[in-house]
Amino acid sequence: MQLYSKGPVLETPFEADYEDVSKVAGFIESKLVICYLRMKRPDLALNHSHSSIQLNPVAYQHYHHQATVFRLLAHYSEAARSAMIADYMYWLSGGSEQHISKLIKLYWQAMLEEAITKVSAFSVMYTSCTVKPTADGIEKAKDIFRKQHPTYTAYVFIDPAVVHCLPQATNWGLPVSQQYMITLGFKKQEDGSVLEKLRTCPTFIGSKAPFCPLTTKETERSIETLGKRILSVLDFIKCTNLAGVFCAGSGIMEKLLYAGYLCRLQRVKEQSQVINQALAELAVIPYLQDISQKEAKLLHALMADTMDTLEGSRTDKEICHQRQKIMINGTTQGEPTPDNRENFICWLNENLIYQSENVFLRNKELRTTRKQRAKVKRTQSVKTQPSLENAQHSQDVSKMAARTLIHPPPDSRDNKGLTSNE
Repeated sequence: MQLYSKGPVLETPFEADYEDVSKVAGFIESKLVICYLRMKRPDLALNHSHSSIQLNPVAYQHYHHQATVFRLLAHYSEAARSAMIADYMYWLSGGSEQHISKLIKLYWQAMLEEAITKVSAFSVMYTSCTVKPTADGIEKAKDIFRKQHPTYTAYVFIDPAVVHCLPQATNWGLPVSQQYMITLGFKKQEDGSVLEKLRTCPTFIGSKAPFCPLTTKETERSIETLGKRILSVLDFIKCTNLAGVFCAGSGIMEKLLYAGYLCRLQRVKEQSQVINQALAELAVIPYLQDISQKEAKLLHALMADTMDTLEGSRTDKEICHQRQKIMINGTTQGEPTPDNRENFICWLNENLIYQSENVFLRNKELRTTRKQRAKVKRTQSVKTQPSLENAQHSQDVSKMAARTLIHPPPDSRDNKGLTSNE
C-alpha cells in the first residue's frame, strides 16, 4: 500500500491511466479481504470486497472473494449471486480453463441449495422453458406447485419472463442456453403481493408521509419488513437471474431505502455495508447486459450523483440549478421521454418529490383549517350560551314581576279640588 501511494507500483505514476490505477487499488482491496478472511473476520472483509468490485468489476476473483465473505456471514442468496457473476466474468474475460469454471459452478450450486434450504417464508420451483409461457402454461405451473408445496399456497407468484439460469445447465459460451421460469409460493399473502407490484413498475415502499419523521419503533418495524419480507426475496430471485430482478433499479432502490432506515437508528456499520453493496451492484450492471450508449451515460451519472451525495459535495445551488433545467413553473421543459433517460429519471424523481410534498402540505392545510373552524365554533358556542341564559333569565324575571305586581285602586280624592278648565 505504501508503494501504491507513492507511485512506484505503476510504470508511469504521473501519466497512469485511471483503469490501471483502479486495478491496482482493487488488487489491494482484494488482498485485504484475504487477510481478514484468514483472521476469520468476514464482517471486516465485507466492505473491502465491495470496494474491490467497484474499482475493478471485471476481475472474477473479486466476486469469488465476495461469495466467500457472504457464505461465512450466512448470506447464502447473495453468495450464490456472487458465484454466478464470478463464473460469468471468468467466461467474459476469456477464461478457457474448464475445470475452473466447473469449480465456480459447483460453488454456485452449493450456495443456491443452501439458500433454498434456509428460507422458511417461501418455497421455489424452477420450470424449464424455451419461450415465454402462455396464460394456460402459467396456471398449470401454479397447479403443479400447489400439489408439490401445499404449505406455501397463500400467494403463488410466477415471473413470466424466462430469464433464470441454473448452474447445472448453464454454458455462457452457447448462443442459447437452457433457461427457467421461477415460481414462488408464500405462507402469507402480503409477502408475495409486493413482488407483483415491483414486477409491473417501480413502487415506493417507504413511509406514506415522507416529510414526517418516523419514530424509533416505526423505523425498527420498517427495517424488519423491508429486510425479511422484501430484500430477502429479491436477493433470492437474483441468485439465478444474471441481469437483475424485474425492472431497472428494483433491488438497489430498496437497499438504499434500507440504508436510510439504518441511518435513522445510527447503525453506521451496517449502513456503510449496504451502500457499498449497492455501489458494487451498480458498477457491474454494464457487464451483465447489453445497454446503449445513453443508458451507459445514465449509469455513470447515477453513480456520480451517489458518490457526490455520500461525500456531501453537492450543494443546494447545484441541485436547484439542475431542477431549473428540468422544471419550469411546475411543468416540464419539453416533457422528457424514456429515450432521453437522464432527464426522464430526474423528471420522475422530481415529480415524486413534488407530489408527495403537495399531498402533505394539502393535508396539513386541511387539518389546520378544520382545527380553526372547530375552534371558532367552540368560541361561538361559549359566547352564545351566556347570552341565551341572560335572555332566559330576564324573561323569567319579567314574568315573575307580572305575576306579583299589585295595582292600587284609583283614589277618589285625586279629583277633589280640581277644577275643569273647560
